[in-house]
This record gives sequence, structure tokens and C-alpha cells, in this order.
Amino acid sequence: MRVVAVLNQKGGVGKTTTSVNTAHGLALSGESVLGLDLDPQGHLGVSFGFKGTEPGMDDVLLDNVPLAERRREGRERLDLVTAGARLPDVERMEGGQERGWRLRRAIDALDNGYGFLVMDCPPSSGLLAMNALLAADELLIPVYCDFLSLQGLSRLMKILHQIERRMGVWTRKHLVLVRYQQRRRLANEVRDKIREYFPGQLLRTHIRDNVSLAEAPGFGQSVFEHQPRSHGAEDYTELVRDLVEGRTVDGA
Repeated sequence: MRVVAVLNQKGGVGKTTTSVNTAHGLALSGESVLGLDLDPQGHLGVSFGFKGTEPGMDDVLLDNVPLAERRREGRERLDLVTAGARLPDVERMEGGQERGWRLRRAIDALDNGYGFLVMDCPPSSGLLAMNALLAADELLIPVYCDFLSLQGLSRLMKILHQIERRMGVWTRKHLVLVRYQQRRRLANEVRDKIREYFPGQLLRTHIRDNVSLAEAPGFGQSVFEHQPRSHGAEDYTELVRDLVEGRTVDGA
């Protein structure tokens, strides 16, 4: 099972959009997928038509309830564990370094029938994000096409390197450009800088700016259900192929 955390400390960069449509895109491609909502806002569950407050990851991380007891069927081949109303309490949990490994242990105890596990992470560097980082094999990092996002990415990568070195873990990192506008010179300059600074890590597909991606959560749907012929659906279909096959702008 490949464990993928969709992560960026900066808010509003399309983490949930990427989590929702990557998870559903993988399921539509034939993979068996489990989605975990680690953001107290609960938007992953809401985007699939759940309230987002049903007991879920809060019970798993606070009370050691097995993931299997809190998963719900979201779509065909896609199960979900929603955030739960008590998830913010995880950030105030006591217990030293052990707190950071709770999600890893819960995943290790899962009856493995999944090809992918996709986690939607909060826009912070707190305990929830630490649990995701220590549990993940791979990080999927959405990046906007502006220089402030590029600077934020540089800081994030340095922080991740420091944490991984200190904790003795390593994750493969995939970068994806979102709200990409090919005709904008700035977007292409940012893309080229990312290729220069982080060679081999930028996925081949860039997610174009598309209104369907913003509309879909309001209907409790992924973009594949809301507008299956949109640029958003087309791009996330290709992004799933990038992830499965390891396609980058610098590789095969």
C-alpha cells in the first residue's frame, strides 16, 4: 500500500481539491483507496457528501479506535475516514514523542486491502501534520504559480528535511502545479524555477485553473462526477497516471 499525504503548510493552495480528486481518480482507475481527513475543517468528507463531523480520525488518534471501525464507503473502491468533531483536540494531546506515531501505528494495524491511502492534511505544522508526515511514504505537495508560493515551498522543503533527518524517516516528494495558466509568463517562470531547484520532483501534469474544481465540493462531488468532461477532470486523470507511473517533467 502506498501511503500519500497531500501536504503544504500554506492554506488555500488546493490541498483538499487535490486530495479529493486524486483519491477518486485512483479509484476510478481501478485502485482500491482509503482516504483520511486530517484537517479539522473536515472538507474531505464534505466534498464527498458527508457532514464531516461524524466520528472518525478524532476517535482513531485520541482513543486508538481502529481505522477499520471508522471507515465509511465513499464511492466504489473508495473508503473514507472523516475528520470528526474532536479532531482539533489532537493538537493539545499530551504524551511526548509517542503522539507523533499514532497514525503510523493505526495504519500498520489496518487490514490491508488497499493500493493507496490518501491523507488530506491541515495547513499547519502541528501534531496532525507530524502524524501524517511520520505515517506517509510519499508527499504530494500542491503549489500555486506565483513567487510567494515558490518561497513557501523552499521553506517547507527545508523544514521537511530537518524533520526527516531528526526522526529518521524519508518520504518521496511529488510537486504539482495547481491553477496553472500556460499563457502567463509568471506561471512558466515559476515552473522552470521548481524544475531547477527540485529536479525530478515536479509531476508532468499541471492542474489548469478551472471553475469546475471550485464548484464540485458544493455538490458533495469530485470533479469526475460534477463535470467529467472538464479540464479539471482531464488534468486529475493525468495526474493520477503521473503518480502511479512516476511521471515527471524531467523523466519518462
